[in-house]
Amino acid sequence: MTAKIISGVDTAKAIRAELKQEIAELKEKHNVVPGLVTILVGADPASQSYVTAKEKTSKELGIYSERLDIPAETTEAELLALVDKCNKNDKINGILVQLPLPKHINEAKILYAIDPTKDVDGFHPVNVGKMILGEQCFLPCTPHGILEMLVRNDIKTSGAEVVILGRSNIVGKPMANLMLQKRPGGNATVTLCHTRTKDTVFHTKRADILIAAVGVPKMVTADMVKDGVVIIDVGVNRIGKTADGKAILAGDVDFDAVKEKASYITPVPGGVGPMTITMLMKNTVQAAKQAAGIL
Repeated sequence: MTAKIISGVDTAKAIRAELKQEIAELKEKHNVVPGLVTILVGADPASQSYVTAKEKTSKELGIYSERLDIPAETTEAELLALVDKCNKNDKINGILVQLPLPKHINEAKILYAIDPTKDVDGFHPVNVGKMILGEQCFLPCTPHGILEMLVRNDIKTSGAEVVILGRSNIVGKPMANLMLQKRPGGNATVTLCHTRTKDTVFHTKRADILIAAVGVPKMVTADMVKDGVVIIDVGVNRIGKTADGKAILAGDVDFDAVKEKASYITPVPGGVGPMTITMLMKNTVQAAKQAAGIL
């Protein structure tokens, strides 16, 4: 058995085509232009790359985009004032503060200052609470993207044994909650493993769907999974550089070995990564529609 590749590139491309059409109709029928602002504090190369990709995608889809690059020395009070200004800007429907922030700034305080109706990352406690209750809200982008990949590839989740490796607030915890819910991509029985789990392999071997989000390159090996498992690899680990200086990436799963046992598997790169930015755009369109009273 060799696994079928779940392409995040292809899935994201399909969703972006749908969004582009929806945005065009919003402009034509309602004179509504979704707007997204990205705030980057400092000059971290990885963060700059992410923000540039988000800005490029916004423009391709027809979303109004603002990018605010501010010095690493910016104070917490100054950043809070900037967030407040964006909260009051009617042209902006989504606010994204790129993480991580400099150590002198309290990330939670900044994220909580974002208007929940513009929290397109889905990190504000109001949106987290609504997600847990199964109410309409902005879902965190990476878990939402994974659900879309599962649903659009006709992977059965109802009644499935799902094992998630990692309990972060960005992936692990929301992923577990969403897959428990009565919704497409849900109705699963979920086990969440972490650094204090006594026998991780016991759990991974019985998984119908295994989602790895731990940040350890090639941690999941072939002897840890059963035949026919569906593998979703969230990890993006830099394990070296090519001769021309480009980063060599590896996931949390030993792709070459595990793909011979799995039924479906996501690659790294080209798997979950493209979905995260795409779902950010989807949330921004949702925010614009809500602001205009269209939903």
